[in-house]
Amino acid sequence: MTISLDRLVDQVMAELEKKLGAGTVGLPGEKDALAYKGTSDAVDSRQTKEDMGSSTVSGSKEHARQSPAMDNGSLAEEPGALGFGDAAAYNVPNPKWAEGMNELLANTPARIGVWRAGTRPLTREMLKFRCDHAAAVDSIYGEVNQAVLDEFGMFTVETRYGNIENYLKRPDMGRIVTDEGVELIRKKCVMKPQVQVVVSDGLSANAVDANLHDVYPSLLDSLEAYGLKTGTPFFVRGGRVAVMDQIGELLQPEVLVLLIGERPGLVSSKSMSAYMCFRPRQGTVESDRTVVSNIHRGGTPPVEAGAHIGTILKKMIEQQASGVRLEI
Repeated sequence: MTISLDRLVDQVMAELEKKLGAGTVGLPGEKDALAYKGTSDAVDSRQTKEDMGSSTVSGSKEHARQSPAMDNGSLAEEPGALGFGDAAAYNVPNPKWAEGMNELLANTPARIGVWRAGTRPLTREMLKFRCDHAAAVDSIYGEVNQAVLDEFGMFTVETRYGNIENYLKRPDMGRIVTDEGVELIRKKCVMKPQVQVVVSDGLSANAVDANLHDVYPSLLDSLEAYGLKTGTPFFVRGGRVAVMDQIGELLQPEVLVLLIGERPGLVSSKSMSAYMCFRPRQGTVESDRTVVSNIHRGGTPPVEAGAHIGTILKKMIEQQASGVRLEI
């Protein structure tokens, strides 16, 4: 069962009001009670449903300040739906410099202008914080929907990460594909392709579920337009960025692009990065990689990112370089 965050907050506030009115719940001090009844209620009443968005809570979901849209039954951030620049988006009553407050909100999704009730955060803001934190945790411990991978015909190999706890403590184990995985790659993949595409959950399984439907077809269209041939795509479970070096040794592509889930934050748990490298091999240094990050509906749009990645890969092949030596 899902319930909108706006409705959940309203129910919590109504229940709290009822208990306060009945005298069954007290605040730590008279001043706090006045602050809560005056400032907090007045502030919360100014927040419209557009500010809250239509977020749903099912255990934990996306940022409540964003206005997620239902896309094939799933939640996703929409461009410009982070609440930026909205005059009603901040909670501070009568700010001394409203124009400056609006300018800040227009340029960052950070939690600024959220105000307080006495010395405590507003209930509404605290619930949003808890919701966002839970979504970030779910992204790390979640798994990619197999139907998403099947849709694009991707087989799966694993690294030696073992489990999530070990993955977080031993990044090096996420850089090595298991022996079984190596054999599967050799058996199923085309050798020496121009472009090898690899997908990995990384630190956010949600990023793959939310963005692969858009970024991957767009990337393929871009590569086709440039006349570039792709190899056999596959998925790496428990992968780290440097796993692309071992894969490069195995398949020896001209360029390799790794679409991997980014470390989730409190703004988005569905952000993806695309790491690219010209002829990656064991021992490749980080300065030889090129990256397009922050790929999600509230950042770089996935469709736009896919087209841009294709352009960068073309330039890598033309210049036979990547990272700091690539001229974009």
